[in-house]
Amino acid sequence: MTTPAQIMLRAATGLNLSKQIVDRAIRARVVCVGAVDADDYLDRMTPEELTALVELVVVPESWFYRDQQAFHATADYLKEQIQVEPNRLFHVLSLPCAGGEEPYTMAMVLLDAGIPADRFMIDAFDISPVCVARAKTGVYGRNAFRSQDLAFRDRHFTAVGNDAWRINDAVRKQVRFHQGNVLEMTMAKRAGLYDVIFCRNLLIYFDKPTTSAAIRNLDTMLKRDGLLFVGYAEVPSLCANGFAPLPYAQAFGLIKDAEAAARKKAGALAVAATTAPASARTARSARPGVTPSMAAPAPRAARLTPSPATPSGSMPAAPRRPATGDTAAAIAGATGNKPSAAKPAGPVPAPGRDLLADARRLADLGQLKEAERDCRDHLAQQPESAEAYFILGLINELTNKHVQAQDYWKRCIYLQPDHYEALCHLALLAETNGDATTAAALKARAARIYKRQQAS
Repeated sequence: MTTPAQIMLRAATGLNLSKQIVDRAIRARVVCVGAVDADDYLDRMTPEELTALVELVVVPESWFYRDQQAFHATADYLKEQIQVEPNRLFHVLSLPCAGGEEPYTMAMVLLDAGIPADRFMIDAFDISPVCVARAKTGVYGRNAFRSQDLAFRDRHFTAVGNDAWRINDAVRKQVRFHQGNVLEMTMAKRAGLYDVIFCRNLLIYFDKPTTSAAIRNLDTMLKRDGLLFVGYAEVPSLCANGFAPLPYAQAFGLIKDAEAAARKKAGALAVAATTAPASARTARSARPGVTPSMAAPAPRAARLTPSPATPSGSMPAAPRRPATGDTAAAIAGATGNKPSAAKPAGPVPAPGRDLLADARRLADLGQLKEAERDCRDHLAQQPESAEAYFILGLINELTNKHVQAQDYWKRCIYLQPDHYEALCHLALLAETNGDATTAAALKARAARIYKRQQAS
């Protein structure tokens, strides 16, 4: 049952917070203000105190060059658009911006790509006044710099003490910080303003009605041919609301006008194929006859070509924990089904052959039956392979066998409970089936895993 405090915080932030998180935050504030108990604290609630409470439930952690592929895709896009409109000022939005790491990274990448400072401006919003104040100060500790190559810090920061660096003015002046959130921004002033919007890993914390409201506002603010970058698990919600995915590996970019993309013979790729992280891009283009080059084209000018990853912002993928579990029979017990991979489903594979790699290659070619065969052959040798079950789930999803896909993904997370992509797919499937409670629980679990993997 939803408590009054949860309802109050949802109205203030849009976040679908658990009772445990809300109760913990209230207990902390009860001590700070000297209230008798939670009821007494809520009776004393003021706008200022609500702001203090919100600070305890938002997730402000970020770092520079986090998931950097989207930044380089943005640079490619703006460089092409500047050739078309060389005198126009291009607008970029970062929402939420946490402590400023994301918008400052945008500015650094665009400047390093040779885009003139007078050709772009970045607006950055966050619901937390503390985060906005820290971003404006522009001073960061060691934890904000997690890339293996920190050459960008030498170029764009000045050391100001032990383990502290201040962003240089050339970068700082490209970003304007504001307090606010996507649900309360003044749409009339920002309608069609932004060429690029970053709204990554926010929608996963919303319930379905709030997600729809947020997407409407993003749609209003984004130019018709603009680009939107979100988190992996959020892409399907956007695709269900008029957006189409763009073929940038691990950038999770979308074009606003899906119908225009279709008219250009886009044939947008399946979400799982075009937008999954590296570990999930196992069945890319698995739909027969669909290749990455047929995905939604870039607007206006020629199709964009993503820049190769640069060492200045590279972040190694979080290592997967080895799969655990007893046997295929244990999997069957967890899912209520007999393990379909108990018997080999084809000829004995050649020694040394990487069956999962072959399965991915075959799926890329649209040869789904052959890809499935290799997955089953792999499972005959390694019954506890979570990744094989994940690939089988993707293959079945692409052929509209949703019940079977769900079963394979459940087996996957039984063997590997922190398999982020399988959790995301299960959450989206639950949402499609109208099971909002299960979807919310799976999204929350995936969000926790994502945060933990990124921090590792």
